[in-house]
Amino acid sequence: MASEVDVDLTARAEAWLADDPDPASRAELRELIDGLPGTAAELRDRFSGPLTFGTAGLRGRLRAGPNGMNLAVVTQAAAGLVTWLAAQGGEGPLVIGYDARHGSREFAEQTARVATGAGRPALLMPRTLPTPVLAYAVRALDAVAGVMVTASHNPPQDNGYKVYLGRQLGGPAGDGAQIVPPADAGIEAAIRATGSLAEVPLGDSGTLLDETIFEGYVRSAAAVLSEGGSRALSIAYTPLHGVGGDTVAAAFAAAGFAVPAVVGEQAQPDPEFPTVSFPNPEEPGAMDRLLALADTTGADLAIANDPDADRCAVAIPGPGGRWRPLRGDELGVLLADHLIRRGTPGTYATTIVSSSLLGRLCAARGVPYAETLTGFKWIVRAAEELAFGYEEALGYCVAPAMVRDKDGITAALTVAELAAELKASGRTLGDRLDELAAEFGVHATDQLSVRVEDLAEIGRAMGRARQNPPSTLLGAAVTEVIDLLPENDVLTFRTATVRVVIRPSGTEPKLKAYLEVVEPVAEGDLEAARGRAAAGLTTLRAEIAAVLGV
Repeated sequence: MASEVDVDLTARAEAWLADDPDPASRAELRELIDGLPGTAAELRDRFSGPLTFGTAGLRGRLRAGPNGMNLAVVTQAAAGLVTWLAAQGGEGPLVIGYDARHGSREFAEQTARVATGAGRPALLMPRTLPTPVLAYAVRALDAVAGVMVTASHNPPQDNGYKVYLGRQLGGPAGDGAQIVPPADAGIEAAIRATGSLAEVPLGDSGTLLDETIFEGYVRSAAAVLSEGGSRALSIAYTPLHGVGGDTVAAAFAAAGFAVPAVVGEQAQPDPEFPTVSFPNPEEPGAMDRLLALADTTGADLAIANDPDADRCAVAIPGPGGRWRPLRGDELGVLLADHLIRRGTPGTYATTIVSSSLLGRLCAARGVPYAETLTGFKWIVRAAEELAFGYEEALGYCVAPAMVRDKDGITAALTVAELAAELKASGRTLGDRLDELAAEFGVHATDQLSVRVEDLAEIGRAMGRARQNPPSTLLGAAVTEVIDLLPENDVLTFRTATVRVVIRPSGTEPKLKAYLEVVEPVAEGDLEAARGRAAAGLTTLRAEIAAVLGV
């Protein structure tokens, strides 16, 4: 049996190799095939199945074979995408952007050649630029769709492929937004129906856009802010070796701010991300250099983007001169509160795993509120007239008419505007958080995140939680259990003051539990309430870990 499996594996690998358009990938596969049987486990992993095109597009390790990101897989994906676009009757150009990761430009140019080979105009972004600039370009250029080659904040060995739809196929609420079902399944089916890659017609590399698209984004980003507000603010910034630096500098200058001081070692794009173990500002240690710079420059605010600049992390001065990174929920409610006070009309949206504070704020202020599944593809479709959307994983959409996706650059501008406004009145972002907590109670959030080697362990842990749900949490009765199976693998437990949402990550091999504890502020004693909430989160984390068996 083993020899039959190896024969079949070898045959599939040889067939893939013969159709692979990239000499480097072919050489990589040839080495594995020639190394059999010692390389059987690695080869089997690469052919365990295709890299599936889902609602986040493609994302995976850069390596040869169908279960990796490489030129063959990208060619297949592009061919399937342009076939699907044609089948939907979509007309107009495909606009393509890319970041500075390994292979990104090559994958973008190949996508353009596949599009032009199929008779569709392809517009290639002028250089490495942030994901929000590509999302902006889909709307600004009235494209039928957009492709962004990026793996966002994944490790250096990964790359990915995100698809956005224009108004024709996405509708008003989804104009320039990421795809949602059933588009993902339709594109996946078209990819699987693609025949030999040698038969995919390739045209030229499309039209290289000039800097006009970048300049239009910068002007629009600066125009998100109110005119005449204070701009007296000192900012420290890092793009975390990503592509956000130039765009942030231009946008802040256009908005009237002093250009932020930048962490020198992380200022230029570098696909190896040499100074961070994981290029995600949420990860411990990722912002250490930024906070050191903020300290030495006496900054009022520290801001980090992830490598493709669609996320924004903020830290503020705390007690004893120590900098405190804000949680995504804290920044989300600060931005929403700012926009509500500014009179921005429309619906304010977040997800089922984010803090419940935004819903309470909206109810108190009399503005529309919506709650969606996780992911910006859902948030931006919460309402056609969307005012603001956020998710706790540092994603914020402050200008939906400009970018129908999370945008770490306009979020950075908006929080700087708020911080400058507060500074002019002798207050800080921390003070505003205190005021909101005094009004609505302390909404403390945290996350239990478990990275696994075996994806089956996630299913087993979710099964344990379903079979033996907790009857109490923090000593109070669980009053509501919500299970979204079979449509979505999400489980929620609630008490009067606790909410826990458990789900597998959509982009990483992780199981995530989102924890929230709400504590009223008795007799104005905010610190006591925060202390109780923090202790509650510690206990809750242990209780949920026991429920999951992790």
